[in-house]
Amino acid sequence: MLEVKNLHSGYGALEVLKGVSLSVGESEIVSVIGPNGSGKTTILKSIFNLADVSSGSIEFGGKNITKMKTNHLIALGISYLPQNRINFHELTVEENLVIGADHLLPKEDVWGRLKEVYGRFPGLRERKRDKAYQLSGGQQQMLAFGRALMHKPSVMLLGEPSIGLSPSMQNELFSMIKKLKGEGVSTLMVEQNVKKALEVSDRTYFLDDEKLAQLDRSQKKKLMGGGPN
Repeated sequence: MLEVKNLHSGYGALEVLKGVSLSVGESEIVSVIGPNGSGKTTILKSIFNLADVSSGSIEFGGKNITKMKTNHLIALGISYLPQNRINFHELTVEENLVIGADHLLPKEDVWGRLKEVYGRFPGLRERKRDKAYQLSGGQQQMLAFGRALMHKPSVMLLGEPSIGLSPSMQNELFSMIKKLKGEGVSTLMVEQNVKKALEVSDRTYFLDDEKLAQLDRSQKKKLMGGGPN
């Protein structure tokens, strides 16, 4: 479904990724782990055209989407939830959700999607008239997640989704990711919680020293604390 081939990208003259390749299949959860500063988030930003791609290609469903405008990527079915949970703090919960889709969809579709998001996150429905800044950190993350789902994506790009969340909120979040997989949504996730990433993912890549490699079964077992195979 999503394929990154020999990607070189970064920010201006700073090249962060040097020949990275990875793939995400249909209804698959793929995670990227590795030390801070290794370029994990740059992979997501490159796909979503928020970093500067100098060479290589990004394909979605066989279509070349390298450097495609973000609004076109959203229309194709790709949503990005960045690490910093970008919400509009002075807007209400409901306004935050609607603003993410009202310029892309007919009004009746927007309200239908809103109903779906509220079904997934009942807590957001209860707080729909509250301003975003009044929410807890976990609730703000769920709001950002819900806004990404308003586009009804087929692929979710998630940047450190569990950061700052309580263990119970982390469990809720990863349960949602697995549920979406069952509904046909693929996920490419950068995650700092290695154990959770390995538990929920079908495949995992490790990025370090500008090299990206897919972990095999024994490597995953070792990282999970199971010792050598």
